[in-house]
Amino acid sequence: MRLLKLVPDVTNLPFLKYRNLGFALAIALTLSAIALVALRGLNFGVDFAGGLMIEARFEEPVAVDRLRTEVNALGAGQGNLQTFGDPRTVAIRLPLPPGDDEAVQRTVTDVQKKLRAAYPGVEFRRVETVSGKVSGELVRQAALAVLFAMIGISLYIWFRFEWQFGVGALLALVHDVAVTLGLFSLFQWEFNLPIIAAVLTIVGYSLNDTIVVYDRIRENLRKYRKMDMIPLLDLSLNETLSRTIVTSLTMIIALATLVLFGGEVLFGFAIAMLIGVFVGTFSSIYIGAPILLWLGVGPHSFVPAEATGTKAERVIP
Repeated sequence: MRLLKLVPDVTNLPFLKYRNLGFALAIALTLSAIALVALRGLNFGVDFAGGLMIEARFEEPVAVDRLRTEVNALGAGQGNLQTFGDPRTVAIRLPLPPGDDEAVQRTVTDVQKKLRAAYPGVEFRRVETVSGKVSGELVRQAALAVLFAMIGISLYIWFRFEWQFGVGALLALVHDVAVTLGLFSLFQWEFNLPIIAAVLTIVGYSLNDTIVVYDRIRENLRKYRKMDMIPLLDLSLNETLSRTIVTSLTMIIALATLVLFGGEVLFGFAIAMLIGVFVGTFSSIYIGAPILLWLGVGPHSFVPAEATGTKAERVIP
């Protein structure tokens, strides 16, 4: 029985032919994502925004504007309402009432009682509370976690290969994280602590894919010392293409299943990971590899000269 091959052994796609277009697209996506986050902001969950969140599921779809007016009339503060997964489920965010835990519980009980009276059959799935001080600390810690992860990974690539590779890896990671955050800002998906876990996982996935490509590039730099850099980079990308496609495809299938059938709790994490797989694969090819060419990487720049005849040479015109 012949094994199924998603990528034929003789694949020779000219990735670097479109390097300028790919890199320009990456820059445009990154800048657009940063602008979206700066202007529109992220839809922070209770983890980061602080306050009180009540998830309510109604028997029939409700008009969010009407429900917002009714919630604001309860005297618990200005509510921020958003459908959560489907038109029947609404996340109601309210400011924390002054006082202790008993005051919070009284507010929750009062809101639930009045909503039950207005909407018989409503179901309250969860209630979360986070103080403003705790939410602020979580925002800072999450931002530092992502920043230190990206810097640490770039330093590792620098020492593992050369500084040019570290620059390429850092730019690829910035692109992956920025595009993911930009899409969360565009669609106003809830941004909470599980999304930070997804972003850190995206950083690790992108690094893994980039290192596989970089390792093959370094190996080919030593093996084919007279080959021009563009054919060598194309050769390296094609040699790792099968592994990249198989890895990405298996993750896409698993994550798409979670997005469709995992429910509201897993949706944010799964959609962030799904976006990260796509942008991470793209950045490994059209940021990680071309940047080496523009930074002047070649066999002459950092690979020690080998004795003549110890390695077979291959020249591709």
